[in-house]
Amino acid sequence: MSSTAADVVRLLTVRGETLAVAESLTGGMVAAALTAVPGASKAFRGSVTAYATELKRELLGVDGELLAARGAVDPQVAARMAAGVRTALGADWGIATTGVAGPDPQDGQPVGTVFVAVDGPFGAEQGCADGGKVEALRLNGDRAEIRMESVRSVLALLLRELASEQTGNERAQDTERNGGF
Repeated sequence: MSSTAADVVRLLTVRGETLAVAESLTGGMVAAALTAVPGASKAFRGSVTAYATELKRELLGVDGELLAARGAVDPQVAARMAAGVRTALGADWGIATTGVAGPDPQDGQPVGTVFVAVDGPFGAEQGCADGGKVEALRLNGDRAEIRMESVRSVLALLLRELASEQTGNERAQDTERNGGF
């Protein structure tokens, strides 16, 4: 169990919020990291592993024209995957991974190109036009290392968003509920 996954579950639970996950290159590893955390069922709604490009359109609502024009390894695709899984599974937050773990390039993108995204109940002044945030990664290593770093990165992105949204009062309540840590 990763400490980042545990922190995500803890913060979501304290806030009374839920999470859904859309995965491509990580193939269920994000969901596995979250469900390894005791008590994850209080916050984790579920996941969609849309490995095939057409499933991103069919299950997550990613625009078919976008997929045809840009391919599945694209920041807008990642953002729409996160928004789509959030809607499809009725969660407060959605996160997504898409990219190229190798061994070969895909959609004109080199191995190690990854996009991770988060979509949530942002204020109007935050996020991009459709409410999400995307982080572009250029990762080194073999297939397993790229996939593991993608998991770590998407959970870290969500954790930063959750932490930045907490008010001072929520932080005090969180500290009190968790024994002063």
